[in-house]
Amino acid sequence: MKCAVIGGTGLIGSQVVENLNAAGHQAVPHSPSSGVDIITGQGLDAAVTGTDVVINLANSPTFDAASIAFFQTSMDNLVAASEKGGVGHFVVLSIVGVDEVPDLDYYRAKVLQENILSAGPIPYSIVRATQFMEFMDRTLAMTTDGDTIRLPRTPIQPIAAAEVARIVAEVAVGSPLNGILNIAGPDVYPLDEIGRLTLSAKGDQRSVITDDSAGMFAAVPGDVLTAPENARITPVRYTDWLS
Repeated sequence: MKCAVIGGTGLIGSQVVENLNAAGHQAVPHSPSSGVDIITGQGLDAAVTGTDVVINLANSPTFDAASIAFFQTSMDNLVAASEKGGVGHFVVLSIVGVDEVPDLDYYRAKVLQENILSAGPIPYSIVRATQFMEFMDRTLAMTTDGDTIRLPRTPIQPIAAAEVARIVAEVAVGSPLNGILNIAGPDVYPLDEIGRLTLSAKGDQRSVITDDSAGMFAAVPGDVLTAPENARITPVRYTDWLS
């Protein structure tokens, strides 16, 4: 099966390409560095024409209101090129609970991405994942002030990027879901506790202060970022991943 992996050089994309090729498929990574620009449309027709599956893993360069325009334009271009090129399955990676966090611009942008895909003409699959274990350092950095990190108690159920890539590749070569698959790691932690676990594992002497108004995750209501019923739970635990 021939797969065009948009954003195929990133954290998830590079592993999806590797997994698909190892399984005997033909996965081709595409990004601006390879001459494919999903905003201007440059190189897009050539990238997707004649492929069985388009896997869109490209992400907005910002998490603010500009992300809305990014996903609108990129999805309009990708869906149009894919329809023209005869693509039979279109896969995107999204976020568990994304439609329940309306106060975050980036989450609204990802909902828009999902809606453009589901309303379009191409059979599709949406894989929604919880927060990546690999992004915890970035999350801590967002609310760091000197030796102090402020984090809310937002429940988080982290998943390893390798598990996300494995399942995205598996979904891509299966029958289109025409719906959503939720995936998550096995354990739920308050975000402030994850922060302390992370610092301890790294021998980092900074301290975490619980602050339910700190950072972007403060806008998340309840436990919407944890696995809903019927989610697929992966085996890798955060504490094992840290060690």
